[in-house]
Amino acid sequence: MSLIDFHNSTELSDAKLRTMCLDALDGWNVGGPNVRVRYSRGADFSGTCIYADRRIYINLGRHLVYPYGMKTNLAKVKTTGRGWRRPVYIVVMKTAYHLAVFIFLHEIYHLLVYRAGRNTRQKESMCDRFAARYLVDHLGAAIRTERGERVPREQWDFQDLDAFVAGRHVRRSACTARPR
Repeated sequence: MSLIDFHNSTELSDAKLRTMCLDALDGWNVGGPNVRVRYSRGADFSGTCIYADRRIYINLGRHLVYPYGMKTNLAKVKTTGRGWRRPVYIVVMKTAYHLAVFIFLHEIYHLLVYRAGRNTRQKESMCDRFAARYLVDHLGAAIRTERGERVPREQWDFQDLDAFVAGRHVRRSACTARPR
């Protein structure tokens, strides 16, 4: 289990949020990130990963009401003539804790990509899928279209994200592997 240098300046419970983040890291070697959770200056949310010192910032909008529908880049790109478009899929966040864990995991995947020696550019969709997968499997989140229809898993969970960052994932045993 990775150790986290964790600081939370929001009204969320430090112990609960830290435990949720540690639980989400189960089996992943990220080298002890420095995590800072704070309120945003107006945006609904944001996150930042600074590779050099494994620092992750999680910024949460104080004004958000839950459940909160977070627009994501989960969908496959669809080619349209000379261009492309990506449908918007929404992850329904039940609580601020769920939003914080999503942002945390999104930024952790950026860190895993970096540590695996991969190109770090244009990985937002992969990071969203990595975080969404955990929220769906462990926190009961739903993935929906903009019209509110449930999205079948195979339409958004179509990449082997674990293999992409192979070498940074530490499996303790077959029984602790995450469900797919």
